[in-house]
Amino acid sequence: MPNFAVEYTYAPDRAAVRDEHRPAHRQWLGDGHERGIVRMAGPFVDGSGAWIMVAADDERGVRDFLAGDPFAAVDGIAAVRIHEWLNVFGPFGS
Repeated sequence: MPNFAVEYTYAPDRAAVRDEHRPAHRQWLGDGHERGIVRMAGPFVDGSGAWIMVAADDERGVRDFLAGDPFAAVDGIAAVRIHEWLNVFGPFGS
């Protein structure tokens, strides 16, 4: 199954909203990880956003999965970039 690199950009003025909904967001990520959809995920240490590796058939599948993110429901994400990613070395190759 293809891997997709998802980059979230966070708006600083929505930090309090993300803080409030972070437990639900982390639960959503954890559930996705248990289902094999989220390969790895984490925030950038400067607070500017996050990166998620998603396994999906296509970009539409990634977008459908991301629509369930509690951060998306409360407008906690300023921008999303999605790129299909080819693993050359490491644990997520085909």
